[in-house]
Amino acid sequence: MEIMITHAELTHSEEDGYVGKVHLKVAGHKQDYEVALQSKKGKSWSYGLFFLNESGSEDDIFEVEDFLEENDEAFQAVIDAAKNSLNS
Repeated sequence: MEIMITHAELTHSEEDGYVGKVHLKVAGHKQDYEVALQSKKGKSWSYGLFFLNESGSEDDIFEVEDFLEENDEAFQAVIDAAKNSLNS
């Protein structure tokens, strides 16, 4: 699966830890996605995957979610994009 990161942002506060979002385009999918991220200390990340602008195929979002869960490199690329936005 080919993903392209189109936007990333991350904030940090003592209260919430790291909170961010990353927008994705996926080759062959009609809708774009948003990955919402949260980590208290920046090591273990929780995330949610959503359609960015409007709803799309349930099968598509499940496919992307499975890909991110099974592909450590792809998930790390999402995390790295968010972290890089914090440093910008």
